[in-house]
Amino acid sequence: MTYLDRARALHNRLVAIRRDLHAHPELFFQEVRTAQRIVEILRELGIEAQTGIARTGVVAYIGNGTPRVGLRADMDALPILEANDVPYKSQNPGVMHACGHDAHVTCLLGAAMLLHEDAQRGALRGSVKLLFQPAEENCGADGKSGGRLMVEAGALDDVDAVFGLHVASMLPSGEIYVRAGAFMAAVDTFEAEIIGRGGHGAYPHQALDSIWLAAQVINAIYGIVARRMDPTRHGLISVCSIHAGTTTNVIPDAVKISGTIRSFDETTRALLHRELEHAFALARTWGGDYKWKLIDGYPATVNDARMAELVRAVAREVVGADKVKEAELQMGAEDFSFMARAKPAAFFNLGAKKDTLDRPHHNPMFDIDESVLPIGAAMLAATAQRFLNLDWVVIKK
Repeated sequence: MTYLDRARALHNRLVAIRRDLHAHPELFFQEVRTAQRIVEILRELGIEAQTGIARTGVVAYIGNGTPRVGLRADMDALPILEANDVPYKSQNPGVMHACGHDAHVTCLLGAAMLLHEDAQRGALRGSVKLLFQPAEENCGADGKSGGRLMVEAGALDDVDAVFGLHVASMLPSGEIYVRAGAFMAAVDTFEAEIIGRGGHGAYPHQALDSIWLAAQVINAIYGIVARRMDPTRHGLISVCSIHAGTTTNVIPDAVKISGTIRSFDETTRALLHRELEHAFALARTWGGDYKWKLIDGYPATVNDARMAELVRAVAREVVGADKVKEAELQMGAEDFSFMARAKPAAFFNLGAKKDTLDRPHHNPMFDIDESVLPIGAAMLAATAQRFLNLDWVVIKK
């Protein structure tokens, strides 16, 4: 039987796991029940797990020795009130698995079932490390996400490569999308205050209008990508919040703005940071001032070319060559990027469009086609096996 055949035999079990996790979502670094369920399921298989990794993460091993490959799934949910009327609707009001992390955990548990069977019959060369990661969607008070903390905790020190997947609710169900090199963007955040001098709305010449200053700054910000960045590169800056004033006839002292910065390489990332401050400095040209804070986020997710080709080859076998697609660059960000910096890695998308409705990620109507759960499990298990059976000397960095 193929991995997909074996995984499809687990379909009902995988759906039950996913629905249980979906009904009990937990926010970043609060994934206590989720971790407990993972441990329970692994123990039913005879796999012992370590808990408390990167605060609420879980790791476990299948097999022994080297080479060793890591498989990663993120566990956290989002602060969204679910709008779906389904039996497995979130029972935690205001918290929802609106990005598919419940599916990722399920796929990795399914892969664990398949790989554990392989190990029991002596068909596993080396070992597999299961990495159930907390807090992909957000960072703790220290500004660190779960992926970064797992790397810092040494969870990847003993693996030779790492792979992960992400369901894609807007892509055709059952298709696999992968690309070599840059895949998902780096993300940084800025918060700024444009400072003028308040006054009466009828006498603007006696004040220094902070809203007018902010307008000049914002216009300059939106000119950075168009006129200050190499047009052959990719990047963006979006102003996503503006706050100022309390009434209709008072010019406020200051305007607060914040936004996001996206890029795919460190040169562009540094340029966007530098040019953003130049834009803020326009406030001083007109006699005002500014304060700003740059919050470093996730680096770009960059797939190792060899690992991406390995995933592509496995996908052709699992779903067929006609369902294997070249992934497009994505401005969304992923903290799998920290793992991909630490080890040779590949991250891929699994199309999971459920029906004719638009169910985008981070939306109250998000949901997936659950028939892809066995595909995800088969992809992870087969990718691990393919890696373990390669000539390791060729792969090692």
